[in-house]
Amino acid sequence: MNPELSTLLEELHRHGVEYDGARTDRLERLRNVEPDTAALLALLIRATAARRVLELGTSNGYSTLWLADAVGSVGGRMVSVDSDAVRSAQAADNLTLGGVADVVELRVQDAGEALRASADDAWDLIFLDAERPAYPGYWPELVRTLHPGGLLAVDNVLSHADEVAEFRALVSSDPRFCEALAPTGAGLLLVAREATAGD
Repeated sequence: MNPELSTLLEELHRHGVEYDGARTDRLERLRNVEPDTAALLALLIRATAARRVLELGTSNGYSTLWLADAVGSVGGRMVSVDSDAVRSAQAADNLTLGGVADVVELRVQDAGEALRASADDAWDLIFLDAERPAYPGYWPELVRTLHPGGLLAVDNVLSHADEVAEFRALVSSDPRFCEALAPTGAGLLLVAREATAGD
């Protein structure tokens, strides 16, 4: 990561903490991931050479910058979707400032719609950071669109454990997947789809 992007990320993180701290309505907050969570995701993209990445929940693009820098380093591209057009526009500005806009397609779209519009096995890595009550309904499409050997990363599984309990039960009961919980940030659930044939 170049120094300019690193500085931008530090500024955005500081702004996000201050901005969210001044708002009581969670929907008004930026709700950015923690830096250690973002760094882990970026490392996983590099380690697995994930060239097709989908982010569900752009916000102002803080996590998108981390993901884009990593996916660009392995010659890939990513799509990031958010239902909030204002936040997506903020993300576009930040991606331009960060010099990574060329590897990201931003979409103003519902996460479920984005998954339904995706082809089978379309994604090497999916980062799920959207509206948690909807996650169980996403599961069939996550299964369909995640490439064998691919990775699903889900944020906030410790901070909002009750809200993802039903989703986690679906994951743990599916023999096509294995999982591990990284107790970093708000809790990052890592779910790998088996690469074997006969899924």
